[in-house]
Amino acid sequence: PALPHFSDFTEMMRALGYPRLISMENFHTPNFMLVSEVLLWLVKRYEPQSDIPGDVETEQDRVFFIKAVAQFMATKAHIKLNTKKLYQADGHAVKELLKVTSVLYGAMNTQGGECAQLPEEDSTKFKFDLGSKIADLKAARQLASEITSKGAVLYDLLGKEVELREARTESLGRPLEINEAEKVMKIAINSVLEEVQKTKDMLNNVALDEANLEAKIEKRKLELERSQKRLQTLQSVRPAFMDEYEKIEEQLQKQYSTYLEKFRNLTYMEQLLDDHRRTEQEMFE
Repeated sequence: PALPHFSDFTEMMRALGYPRLISMENFHTPNFMLVSEVLLWLVKRYEPQSDIPGDVETEQDRVFFIKAVAQFMATKAHIKLNTKKLYQADGHAVKELLKVTSVLYGAMNTQGGECAQLPEEDSTKFKFDLGSKIADLKAARQLASEITSKGAVLYDLLGKEVELREARTESLGRPLEINEAEKVMKIAINSVLEEVQKTKDMLNNVALDEANLEAKIEKRKLELERSQKRLQTLQSVRPAFMDEYEKIEEQLQKQYSTYLEKFRNLTYMEQLLDDHRRTEQEMFE
C-alpha cells in the first residue's frame, strides 16, 4: 500500500530522538515487531512511568498490546487509534503512528524556537518528557477546582463578616473571667489525659496480643518439630509386606515380558495368515 506522509513520519521520529533509522522498505510488508517497538517507544516518551507490557510473541499478546496502547492514547492523550490498522503493521499503520508522532512533535516545537532550530545532528539528542507536563496539567486542574471551592467558601464567610464583627467586638470588650477560663482549661486537660490513657491502654493491648502470638508461634514450632520427627521415623521403618511386594513385582515384570513376546509372535502369525489368504485369493481370481 501507499505510504502517505511517510517522509513526515520518519522526520518526526528522527526529531523526537528515536534511536533507529526507519526507511520505507520496513513497511512494504507487515512488520509487527517494528510497529510494536515504535508504539512502546512513543508511549514511554509520552509517559515514562507507563506499565504497558512489551511482550508480543503470541497472537493473544499482540492483540492485548495493541488494545492497551490504544486505550492508553485515548485516555491520556485523547488520540483515537485504529487498532485493526495498527495490527496490520504495514503502510496503513503509519497513518495511525502519525497521529501520535504529530502530537509529540508539535509539543516539542512549542517548547521554544531554539529547539526547532537545532542542528540536524543535535535534534536526535532532544529529550522530551510529556509525562511530566501531563502531571503538571492535572495538578493545575486540581488546584483550579480547589481555588474555586475555597473562593466560594471565602465569599460566604465575608458575607457574614458584618454580623460577626459586632459579636467579635463585644466578646473582646468583655472582661476576662479567670474562673471561667480555669474551668475551660481543666476540661481541656482532662480530655487530653483521657486520650493519653486510651493510647496507653491500646499499647498495652498490643503488647498482650504480641505475647499471645509469640506463644502460639512457639507452640506451632514444637508441633512442627514433632511432626517432622514422626515423619522421619515412618520413612525409616520398612513395611512388613515390602519383601513380598518386591517378589511379586519381579514376577509381574517377567510375566509382562512373556506376554509381550507372545503378543509379538501372535501379531506376526496373523500377518502371515493374512498374506497367505491374500495370495490364495489372488490365485483363485
